[in-house]
Amino acid sequence: MARRALKLASLAAAASGIYLYGNKFLDPNDFGVVRVGRAIATTAVITYDYLTSLRSVPYGSEEYDFLKSQVHLRSAERLRELCCANRGTFIKVGQHLGALDYLLPEEYTRTLKVLHSQAPQSTRQEIEQVIREDLGKEIKELFVSFEDTPLGAASLAQVHKAVLQDGTTVAVKIQHPKVQAQSSKDILLMEVLLLVVKQIFPDFEFMWLVEEAKKNLPLELDFLNEGRNAEKVAHMLKNFDFLKISRNLGKLYSEMIFVNGFVHCDPHPGNVLVKKCPASGKAHIILLDHGLYQVLSESFRMDYCRLWQALIKADMKRVQKYSRRLGAGDLYPLFACMLTARSWESVNRGIDRSPVSASEDVEIRSNAAAYLPQITQLLNNVPRQMLLLLKTNDLLRGIESALHTRASASSFLNMSRCCVRAVSMYQRSKSHSLYRRAQISLTEALSLWQINLYELFLWLKGSQLGNWVIALLSWMHHST
Repeated sequence: MARRALKLASLAAAASGIYLYGNKFLDPNDFGVVRVGRAIATTAVITYDYLTSLRSVPYGSEEYDFLKSQVHLRSAERLRELCCANRGTFIKVGQHLGALDYLLPEEYTRTLKVLHSQAPQSTRQEIEQVIREDLGKEIKELFVSFEDTPLGAASLAQVHKAVLQDGTTVAVKIQHPKVQAQSSKDILLMEVLLLVVKQIFPDFEFMWLVEEAKKNLPLELDFLNEGRNAEKVAHMLKNFDFLKISRNLGKLYSEMIFVNGFVHCDPHPGNVLVKKCPASGKAHIILLDHGLYQVLSESFRMDYCRLWQALIKADMKRVQKYSRRLGAGDLYPLFACMLTARSWESVNRGIDRSPVSASEDVEIRSNAAAYLPQITQLLNNVPRQMLLLLKTNDLLRGIESALHTRASASSFLNMSRCCVRAVSMYQRSKSHSLYRRAQISLTEALSLWQINLYELFLWLKGSQLGNWVIALLSWMHHST
């Protein structure tokens, strides 16, 4: 059976290759026999490994779980090697897979996360070729100096420090050669291979990932679009002057998601830098790579905003209501757990009541594996805007975990403030009564004041001054 299935996979892959060759839209010479063959071979080996390694072991036994973990790890390493070898779009998709903590086994996410720091670098000759083709000039004609070693390299491009002819120091982002030409072909290759895998494993539901890549990759490869996004978000967030990083990264994203509906959707560690300002001594967040933004519709943004308000308040009726409005249906408990990366028990208790424990993390991962069919069904049903937000949430949680600020009270307080402001702005925009708008503004001010008061209480509770006040009040109580 396994050999027949593998033969079917190979025949299907070969048939897809004939299709690619005969399609005038695609140039097989650009694809490269080695590039396509590497992807087909990796898919075939992984498929064969899953089909043969677990067939003789009783399902659910300790031996089965151990062997399954080993197959996961081997397969993840093969995928990582494929991504590093084929570069470009493959690395981009691999990075996305590495962020799917709520969907993929830990062996995959842990192995593929390293792709954020293993992006390829183009050579000096390749850089010169790209600049020559795109700008029609040589490097020495455009810059007084141009550093050969990049400041950073990503899956689709890399950045170099340079000085313009007028003496201005700039960062030059240069797309890797052939990425533009190969991206659509890579996505088609992935789509064909995933369809083949789905024929062998009917429960395998990852076509939505290809659909998202089809839509988002052209945006990320359009550097003019990235420039416009950078200017827009700089204007949108010009009033922020951050003093602390751990808390304010969440504040930054809450502002983008709930208030502005314009969200930077690739906040992996390589795109979020922390720099100390020499003049003021303050720490600043530097947000890089503005190619991929999600624009949220007003109706979606309000439903998402009210859902998070309900989650923070542990209002289960409203959690159910707004989860359903966002496409979760009867799977709203699973949806709430995916959004918060918390157990259903924690969601019911209140996600701001306690930090995430190690045992809860293990429970979440175990449930993710057990509920894989329901998770894939949910991902197919929710609005497409939600897919990038889920990815963004996972990337932010990874950064917060590294900074030890995950699920902190201050994060939820910042989210609450943004939700209150967003809902009030929306209500005022829909009201034609001056009295009603004044009423909304007063309610907003009172709600924000309550949040500030609660934050002050938490600060006092955790400070030395607060301990003195509590001790004094306790002494006065016993004295009376």
